[in-house]
Amino acid sequence: MSLSARPPAKNIRLKRAYERATPDDGARILVDRLWPRGVTKADAAIDRWERDLAPSAALRKWFGHDPARWSEFQRRYRKELNTHADLIAELRGLARKGLLTLVYGARDEEHNDAVVLRDVLLKG
Repeated sequence: MSLSARPPAKNIRLKRAYERATPDDGARILVDRLWPRGVTKADAAIDRWERDLAPSAALRKWFGHDPARWSEFQRRYRKELNTHADLIAELRGLARKGLLTLVYGARDEEHNDAVVLRDVLLKG
């Protein structure tokens, strides 16, 4: 099996950093560049913090969680993710072996970087 083989969709979950960590989360990967405000490291129960997979500061600020910019944000963010093929392959490998929860801080559960990253991990 290649390093880029797609993991099963059921193995990749998304969860806000403000939700309680549970044993069925599997490996918890924080995918934001900034630590979620008001969340302690103990409460977050993060296994890995992959800042490099987060959108650049410039892209994050440009997007501003504006749903009207969602399509363009996805396009730009995917382009940024292309420069981190090694990390993407590594996360795919983890997700092939078991559960992986991408943890994010955004309030909007439909328009955030973790949604795009999950799609990249599942579809390439």
